Amino acid sequence: MAGFEDIIGHEDIIQHFKMSIERGKLSHAYILNGEKGTGKKLVTRVIAKTLQCEQGTADACNACRSCKQADSGNQPDIIWVTHEKPSVIGVDEVRDQVNQDITVKPYASRYKIYIIPDAQLLNPQAQNALLKTIEEPPEYAIIFLLTDNVDKLLPTIISRCIVLNMKPLREMDMLRYMTDVLGIPEEQAYFCERFAFGNLGKAVRLATSENYQAIKESSVRLLRNIYKMSTEEIIQAAKRLSEYKLEMQDLMDIMQMWYRDVLMFKISNSVNQLVFREEYQAMKQQSNKISYEGVDNVIKALDKMKVRLDANVNFDVAMELLLMTIKENYNG
Repeated sequence: MAGFEDIIGHEDIIQHFKMSIERGKLSHAYILNGEKGTGKKLVTRVIAKTLQCEQGTADACNACRSCKQADSGNQPDIIWVTHEKPSVIGVDEVRDQVNQDITVKPYASRYKIYIIPDAQLLNPQAQNALLKTIEEPPEYAIIFLLTDNVDKLLPTIISRCIVLNMKPLREMDMLRYMTDVLGIPEEQAYFCERFAFGNLGKAVRLATSENYQAIKESSVRLLRNIYKMSTEEIIQAAKRLSEYKLEMQDLMDIMQMWYRDVLMFKISNSVNQLVFREEYQAMKQQSNKISYEGVDNVIKALDKMKVRLDANVNFDVAMELLLMTIKENYNG
């Protein structure tokens, strides 16, 4: 039964929609842009419920039939677009779930709302099909595109939507939520907050997911020793990491944070700015074994790996290349 008051942060987006509802000036298409875990789905779910609320005010009443349906996921005029393939949203899915359906008027609400999560997965054909609908939508239709990379969308789509960027949350808001609401121990909450840089979803996932903890531990164990590993050991390490193929972005984030810490220690020779404070000795040792240029090369290699993963390259080969590149940037 979430409402605007239950959303942590994102005050600018909430205020935008409250004012738009009060003035009756809503756009037919919005893009909510922000990395995974920033709350795009929650914010959109509350916006959609509020727009369909039978009271017609800038806050959902949470009591009317529409609000109750929205809370249970059964509001017939709030449509979440789904896709079968994990890495792409095709043209047939857009045609079947949006273009053809949108011609039918709302069943019982003032709007018909379409929400497309992971909109960065829309292939060019799907985007072009969606563009035709965004250009000439029925007056009752509102489309939400949720994406972690707005640059993957066609410029013509972006230009016809209002783009709202999800901003990082404040440190104290995140800590208060993790300790007071979730009951996470304070020291653990501090680590997760530092790691997540304002991304509450990422912080909570790190604090509560055994799999995320396993990824973190595997990554740290590897990075702690990579500069002295043999080629054969690196190949074996790459194969072991294939266990986390579906969480590769999390793995890349952890590895980038490690080298961010190495860089911070090289600059400050202090533990205060480190995320991996418990790895102080490893940071001290590695900061002496890699140059500033080497750290920069490693971070660029990690960015390149993210691009390769998006392009569905051979995982094992790409990971071996990444790990070899990391090792080569250590002195000697």
